[in-house]
Amino acid sequence: MKQYIYQNKSLKRLVHWLIMSPVRTRPRWYVRMLQFLYVKRGRGSVIYNSVRRDLVPFRQCSLGARSVVESFSVLNNAVGDLFIGDHTRIGIGNTIIGPVTIGNEVNIGQHVLISGLNHNYEDIQSTIASQGVTVAPVSIGDDVWIGGNVVILSGISIGQHAVIGAGSVVTKDIPAYSVAVGNPARVVKVYDFNLNAWVKI
Repeated sequence: MKQYIYQNKSLKRLVHWLIMSPVRTRPRWYVRMLQFLYVKRGRGSVIYNSVRRDLVPFRQCSLGARSVVESFSVLNNAVGDLFIGDHTRIGIGNTIIGPVTIGNEVNIGQHVLISGLNHNYEDIQSTIASQGVTVAPVSIGDDVWIGGNVVILSGISIGQHAVIGAGSVVTKDIPAYSVAVGNPARVVKVYDFNLNAWVKI
């Protein structure tokens, strides 16, 4: 059925219209009421009532055990799947737009933007809004700390036990066991396993 809908442009457009409001660009109220059926929630997980859940049934969304999405955040899987691991905390006022995978034991500060999409703009004869989007997955490893007001762009990978300083804009991959700060973010420390110490670069 799903494959048939994807192959039939008119039917696909109709189904999409029934699911998503083209003006509000979010799932219609009757779709949001059914999210308990298609959003996977781990045991003890919490999504605060003020969180905007732009979560559609034709993409995946899962929140691991004892993970928390704090107040006034936005979760959006309209253009890509959204996976959040176990024991992870999404801070106040975060915006997470899939495709995004966040590992276990991750702590994300306040007002962070993590987006797996970009708007196309290359054709100057057409409006930017009419040119659609491109997507590239964001991957955040286990045990990562992300400070407040960080921006993580599409296609970025952040390794295990990395630290991203507050206010950073991450435009390139960040390796595991490193500290990155700035705009654009650059690695300023790495953990040296031979010395058993953090080393400045």
